[in-house]
Amino acid sequence: MSTNTTIAQPNPSASMRFYLQVKNYLEMIRFSHTIFALPFAMLATAWAYLVPVPEAAGGGFVPFRFQDLLGVLLCMIAARSFAMGINRLLDHHIDAANPRTAMRHLPRGVLSRTGVICFCLVCAVLFMVSCALFLPNRWPLILGLPVLIFLAGYSLAKRFTRLAHFWLGIALMLAPVCAWLAIRGQVIDQSPSDLFPVLWLGGIVLFWVAGFDIIYACQDYEFDKKKGLHSIPSKLGVSNALNVAKGSHAFMWTLAAVMPWMFPVLDLGWLYGVAISLVGILLVLEHRSVSEQSLEKMNLAFFQLNAVISVIFLVVGTVDTWW
Repeated sequence: MSTNTTIAQPNPSASMRFYLQVKNYLEMIRFSHTIFALPFAMLATAWAYLVPVPEAAGGGFVPFRFQDLLGVLLCMIAARSFAMGINRLLDHHIDAANPRTAMRHLPRGVLSRTGVICFCLVCAVLFMVSCALFLPNRWPLILGLPVLIFLAGYSLAKRFTRLAHFWLGIALMLAPVCAWLAIRGQVIDQSPSDLFPVLWLGGIVLFWVAGFDIIYACQDYEFDKKKGLHSIPSKLGVSNALNVAKGSHAFMWTLAAVMPWMFPVLDLGWLYGVAISLVGILLVLEHRSVSEQSLEKMNLAFFQLNAVISVIFLVVGTVDTWW
């Protein structure tokens, strides 16, 4: 008598299948990496309410509206999810050929291209609908589509320019700039210089992101060079690329350090100074953790330290201005 038996595997319930699909999409877009841009968008949102309106625009403060806060959150989540979904679609075949990324959801067939296209369309619609929350400020609706096009363009950038890292930096720079514009757009209509402080903050984000993206791209140096993809590491080599990243972060830190003197209206004091010193230490640790010979600590350099940096800016920047 045979002892071989077949144990039937239970089919997952509809709720479990839905949970797994949601989990797959969140993993595909690296939802946890929202921690990079979202704190800067929220910092710009806090400053938009805490910073006095210029006398040329009437003085006082922008009145708080819950729908503005909801709009910033929804637009951030929708825009980033759209950008990551487009990136996975356009890089599908590249990811499949790269051993480091071959196990991503599209190359493995866990998610379908049709499903990801639908996901991107839903995110785009949610983004545009969320822009309407800022009315009567018309700027979010006017700029909504160009922003989505620019975000989608990043995925193509490495096919024709080695400055793709800075394209990504500008994409994340849009988070605080757009949040400020969404809340203070009517102020900016009367006093365009009101945009300057958040553009400076955006510059900090730009060079910070470009620097750590160059570090991250060092992992794919051999693959990018072989496939003819454009990146600073594939052009200059890992050692020189890491030096460019250091320069980018040094410039970012300088912009952050002089910000209180450039914009006294932000009312940043000693607490911000202490925080910027800590950010400088974290950036040094980030660069000491990676080298041309050792990229094993990439997760520490790319995710953990940078997540701490973004949260420091949010918490200290908000508290110091409010205090």
